[in-house]
Amino acid sequence: MGERLYSYQSGEKHTFTWVDYLLFVLMLLVSAVIGIFYAIKDRKKNTTKDFLLAGGNMSLFPVALSLLASFMSAITLLGTPAEMYNYTTMYWWIGLSYVFAIFASAHIYIPIFYRLNITSAFEYLEQRFGRVARITGACTYIIQMSIYMAIVLYAPSLALNAVTGVDLWGLIWSVGCVCIFYTTIGGMKAVLWTDSFQTAMMLAGLLAILIQGSIEAGGFAAAWDLNIDRDRVEFLDFSVDPAVRHSVWSLAIGGIFTWTYVYGTNQAQIQRAITCPSLNKARIAIWLNLPGLWVVLYLSCLIGTVLFAFYRNCDPLTFKLITASDQLLPLFVMDVLGHIKGIPGLFVACIFSGALSTISSGLNSISAVILQDIVKTYCVKDISEAKATWITKGISFGFGFLMIGLTYVASLLGGVLQAAMGLYGMIGGPIMGLFTLGMLFPWANQKGAVTGLFTGLILLFWIGIGYHVHKPHVATKSLISIVDCNWNLTTTMSPVTQSLNDTLQQVYATNVLDRLYSLSYMWYTATAVATTVGVGLLVSFITGHTKPETLNPKLICPIFDIMFPCLPEKILKPLRFGIDYTGLVSKYITVLRVNNFQ
Repeated sequence: MGERLYSYQSGEKHTFTWVDYLLFVLMLLVSAVIGIFYAIKDRKKNTTKDFLLAGGNMSLFPVALSLLASFMSAITLLGTPAEMYNYTTMYWWIGLSYVFAIFASAHIYIPIFYRLNITSAFEYLEQRFGRVARITGACTYIIQMSIYMAIVLYAPSLALNAVTGVDLWGLIWSVGCVCIFYTTIGGMKAVLWTDSFQTAMMLAGLLAILIQGSIEAGGFAAAWDLNIDRDRVEFLDFSVDPAVRHSVWSLAIGGIFTWTYVYGTNQAQIQRAITCPSLNKARIAIWLNLPGLWVVLYLSCLIGTVLFAFYRNCDPLTFKLITASDQLLPLFVMDVLGHIKGIPGLFVACIFSGALSTISSGLNSISAVILQDIVKTYCVKDISEAKATWITKGISFGFGFLMIGLTYVASLLGGVLQAAMGLYGMIGGPIMGLFTLGMLFPWANQKGAVTGLFTGLILLFWIGIGYHVHKPHVATKSLISIVDCNWNLTTTMSPVTQSLNDTLQQVYATNVLDRLYSLSYMWYTATAVATTVGVGLLVSFITGHTKPETLNPKLICPIFDIMFPCLPEKILKPLRFGIDYTGLVSKYITVLRVNNFQ
């Protein structure tokens, strides 16, 4: 085969072959064909339940894979390896948060939505608080999901643009249109089955990259040793300073709040859980995500470790082969796999599979929210099922093109991983706080709920915007030598033999505002939830709190019965605060003690 030259040796990036383009196009065609298949198969089932909830009778396999694919997408596939490259292995700790987030979602939040037999999660807010809470929560979600989908579409388009030179906006439009097409015509069934196919593509791509990358690095053990030598393997940062970007506490505890929002109070995931024919199966589908989440996360982390070992003596960013860290993985793939026809195409199909699954989930969930919470509530209350189905399809179509327009905003947000997680905290956190206030605090009223939501949004946007304006310095652990770069191929830089030892030291602000802006993005969701709940309770008690005994018990979670099922009744009874859970508590406890996975 002969000796190969890598990009940092030749100054040139490898390009796609016709086989790579073919594989990528085939992935898009398969997704589109699945949409066409279910559009034809279910053409006589013209109801919103079929379009939005797949008839409420889906099997575990597609639901579990769809739950996994929806939010472990291009953001993780591009952002996590770049995180390993630029910083340390501390990010591995976020995997611990998945366990608690899955438990909270499966046993605290999802059961309430499922038992109320609702399509939109925000229908709960009207039953618990009132119409104002419902519409404000729904509008907040629509804004958040629209921006998030734009980030998810922009990230893989940037990746493919970086490795092939194909026009960035041409990619955005072509991939966006394919996703809009199959989501609009095929509904939830098309979304679930395309997600299953796309999950397989993601895993195949990750495994191919890790295996070949390890071979190029002389074996994974050698790559790991190189990371140790450069002081990049770190797991014991127990700093309690909230300004520290990644510590055990920010990742393990802050991550619980972030991922509980994703699985427990996000409309896209709730909608998938409700497609299961029973609550037990919905719980199982959620729990099945735990090993899947770990596999995707740690494969991505291992790839990042190998990526650092490969480029340790020539940073592609410094060499100006790429312009952003999010392009590192595509460049790495073209370097180590570019000589094998079809494998780069598999990688790009892998990245776009993650993007398509997230976007299709988002479009379908936005359609459900707008139909249930806006159209049926404020516009046309008595509407036929056929007309409602056509309206949801029109909403999917319209918001799909709005998402494409918002990708320009996404291009200004910086690294995709931090941008996505930050957005989830800034907007998703207050939404989670609103549901938490309603489900766990029976004294809350509508005035408190709405005030808490807006307070959480204002505070987090203040912090987020302050961060982007002031840009607090964050120390990296790059420590990448540049001695192996072929400097003869560029006149923009001169050779340097020293390591790029981190010159940006962590700057600890002395005033309150700068400290606030320096808050780690991993604490955004937790801060938002605490603010929303705290302000909500305070305002509720000031304005006249709700009496717990007057509430429908289905709207409140018996949290102490779930967390401490072995406590005697004489202790648990006062902890129910006068709410009569007769029959409901026994169902919770039976599931927890006997039937968690049956």
